[in-house]
Amino acid sequence: QVQLVESGGGLVQAGGSLRLSCAASGLTFSSYAMAWFRQAPGKEREFVAAVSWSGSSTYYADSVKGRFAISRDNARMRVYLIMNSLKPEDTAVYYCAADPATSYYAPLYNYWGQGTQVTVSS
Repeated sequence: QVQLVESGGGLVQAGGSLRLSCAASGLTFSSYAMAWFRQAPGKEREFVAAVSWSGSSTYYADSVKGRFAISRDNARMRVYLIMNSLKPEDTAVYYCAADPATSYYAPLYNYWGQGTQVTVSS
């Protein structure tokens, strides 16, 4: 049974930083691309960042480019999202997702975590 468990969310002031972590189990982690999506109240789930199975390629939404960094540790079966210079508009539930192929498109991802809340105060 595949499980993705996010952690690291919380309340932070604008300009602050957070590090999200996603722990995976039940899958051959090194064969999966991993991604972070987010969903704010009343909005659709949107792509934030993705990393290829090897970690050699990363992809970012324009809204977070230069502020967020995605990375993975295949030995520990974890993926991380370091978020710097946070803005109130970054407030959302952040989800970790896994799929054999890297994509910006949420419906293509087979596996999802339960999400972790990130709230950025102004």
